[in-house]
Amino acid sequence: MTDSALNDQVSLLIVDDHPVVRDGLRGMFENAPGFRVLGEASNGVEALERAAALDPDVILMDLRMPGGGGVDAIRELTRRAARAKVLVLTTYDTDSDTLPAIEAGATGYLLKDAPRDELFTAVRAAAEGRTVLSPAVASRLVSAVRTPGAPGNEPLSAREREVLALVAKGTSNREIARELFISEATVKTHLTHLYAKLGVKDRAAAVATAYQRGILG
Repeated sequence: MTDSALNDQVSLLIVDDHPVVRDGLRGMFENAPGFRVLGEASNGVEALERAAALDPDVILMDLRMPGGGGVDAIRELTRRAARAKVLVLTTYDTDSDTLPAIEAGATGYLLKDAPRDELFTAVRAAAEGRTVLSPAVASRLVSAVRTPGAPGNEPLSAREREVLALVAKGTSNREIARELFISEATVKTHLTHLYAKLGVKDRAAAVATAYQRGILG
């Protein structure tokens, strides 16, 4: 195969704790044109190592895995600014699964009962950076956004946006305080408020959520 043909392919890393599932996905993608499976991992910790070594375009990520869950791996990939897009592929569609994964930085979220062609389309879309959600997950997210008072539904103030933008650049609380001419205690207060408004628990999730919602960039 020529270099040009290889470049046109979407390269994949498959992450799932079940060997049968990995085998099935590998066979499916290797027999379809336009895809190249670079490797597999059985948990989130291994996924980080394999992603760093293989540099795939898309990581198909399960969520609940012994030895290292998918959400933690996605959050770490986001923190590292990994090039790979993460498409969650799982059997779980509850809010406690979908929202943390998306907040952590997942590009898409599909259920394992998705038809083959839908999965292929989703992987190609994820590789291009487009958000992909299964209909069930999309419906849940729309409901959450439309629920008055739901976490993440309150707009950020101008000052909170400034703080968040500096956090996204890797700026420490002390540096933020110096740049905005406020105290570190005030910075921490702004962070506490914006975490609550975004429905997240830490800086990485706040930045990831802000980018996903178009608050940053």
